[in-house]
Amino acid sequence: MEALGFPSLNTHTISCSSFQKQRTTKIPCQREHFSSISLLSSLKLRPCYRPFHFRRSATRMQADNEDYELKQMRDVAAAKKRWEALVREGKVKALTPREAGYAMQLSNKTLLDVRPSTEHKKAWVKGSTWIPIFDVGNEFDAGTLSRNFMSFTMGGWWSGVPTLSYNSQFVSKVDEKFPKDTDLIVACQKGLRSLAACEQLYNAGYRNLFWVQGGLEAAEEEDLVREGPQPFKFAGIGGVSEFLGWTDQQRATAAKEGWSYRLVFSARLVGVFLLADALFFGAQKVAHYLQDIRSQ
Repeated sequence: MEALGFPSLNTHTISCSSFQKQRTTKIPCQREHFSSISLLSSLKLRPCYRPFHFRRSATRMQADNEDYELKQMRDVAAAKKRWEALVREGKVKALTPREAGYAMQLSNKTLLDVRPSTEHKKAWVKGSTWIPIFDVGNEFDAGTLSRNFMSFTMGGWWSGVPTLSYNSQFVSKVDEKFPKDTDLIVACQKGLRSLAACEQLYNAGYRNLFWVQGGLEAAEEEDLVREGPQPFKFAGIGGVSEFLGWTDQQRATAAKEGWSYRLVFSARLVGVFLLADALFFGAQKVAHYLQDIRSQ
């Protein structure tokens, strides 16, 4: 879901039903259990209850995480219904990327880019204003580090989607730049986070809101005046899948460009296999060397 950032969906540390309060999953520290077990081992005594207590705590923590993820999924479903109602009731008007481009050129409407920095730095609309509703967290506390690790191991290494956090100053920063009667065209990468932004802005008193349906990823190059090193379609991809050219966007481009485009990624894939083979061969050599040293 375009990496909304909910923990169960690769993403965020918030409840979609509020957007105002940041939530984190508290993971109980097991340092006491590890230190107790280590102490018992050093005294050559058999731990009687600590391992069982540790397993029971780990099982309870896993169950709590599953309940939290289930609640987040329900919150996302409820939020999508609210966002759809905003468009259906005409409170937020839907525009195609091409219509958004025309509106900017002919009516001088403002495009508000609410994407995170990882997407915005790759491509942005000329003349747009960037205020992210979700962005990459730069905290280094235990909770953030554990969420980043979980996101990476659960597919972030492949997709390149980072762990995002809700920007609690989003509405206030928009208020600083635009009065309530401003015509705002709100856009994100795929069209979902921009709906979340429209809901926040509508509740804050903005009434002239336009939503780019499908996001900037649905835009053709002639629809909007682009700035940045990459096309809009590639701004939301990353990780190993981008490096190997295995994303849907890159496949579509390869079908148009032909073998010259595919050859680059084929060479990268061959390079990855050669590197993996070299590392495996090197690890075997090191293992044999260490074994010879021990046997002498």
